[in-house]
Amino acid sequence: MKLPGKDEIEKAAQIVYETMQPTPQYTWPLMNQRLGAELWIKHENHTPIGAFKIRGSLAYFRHLRNSGAIVPGVITATRGNHGQAVAFAARREGIPAIVYVPRGNSASKNLAMRALGATLVEHGANFDEAREEAARRAAADGLHFVPSFHQRLVAGVATYSYELLRAVDNVDVVYVPIGMGSGICGMCAAREALGLRTEIIGVVSEHAPVYLKSFEQRKAVEWPSATELADGMACGVADPEAVEIICKHVAGIVTVSDDEVAAAMRTIFDDTHTVAEGAGAAGVAAILKAKQLSGKRVATVLSGGNVDREVFATVLSRAC
Repeated sequence: MKLPGKDEIEKAAQIVYETMQPTPQYTWPLMNQRLGAELWIKHENHTPIGAFKIRGSLAYFRHLRNSGAIVPGVITATRGNHGQAVAFAARREGIPAIVYVPRGNSASKNLAMRALGATLVEHGANFDEAREEAARRAAADGLHFVPSFHQRLVAGVATYSYELLRAVDNVDVVYVPIGMGSGICGMCAAREALGLRTEIIGVVSEHAPVYLKSFEQRKAVEWPSATELADGMACGVADPEAVEIICKHVAGIVTVSDDEVAAAMRTIFDDTHTVAEGAGAAGVAAILKAKQLSGKRVATVLSGGNVDREVFATVLSRAC
């Protein structure tokens, strides 16, 4: 897959801004004191669904409408934020949406998808099993399957990185959580479109390291996922096109544990009074863990704030 260029990102931005304003990026004094570095956080928890995925779906569904294809319905699989984005965009276009989630998925994300009009189906023990069944049903019932990774999704998602890198000059390094890869590939696209030298570091859960293993082997692989907290990163099968882009444009990939993610969720709340879900806090978790950032201008994306109340309460109540 070719990275979306500047024109494609800016066209996607026009579509996104019909629905929402650019999200803010802030640098927080308490966080900077803690790190000894200047950290900028892109607040994608401030979108209409509380996560960055909405941008990709808005661009994807606009292209689907403009293509003239007859779409009786769409179907997808998710751990939550992608499904909310698909449901949101499908409802805007008047298309029925079916969303498959694994059993035991986030209760609040399930409620949100239903509230957006999606028909929710629980299937399988993990995301990959839910995705396989959704793809099978799409073929059997003649539904349009919305993937988790696609050039149109990347173009839409790239708009948050484009906003960030235009708003904050001379970012030395940016840390981006990796789920299925649209976010980090969008960051690569925005950096290239703007002609910048910012170093890009991917972040994965050490309990779901498929993209790290793929990066190390320079090809897409499968690897078991066992993260309990960073569900937005709970992927066991890497996308080959995403891996190709990551291997070409990303400087490295680091891991964070569920305990480190929980600590980052607490730190974000303490220092910014902002709610971050597990995957949304992964970038900050990696930055808190990193060395040799003193004096640098660092950035990350708080990619979502959709966490169950009980989960967040448990995280906040743990000893720091």
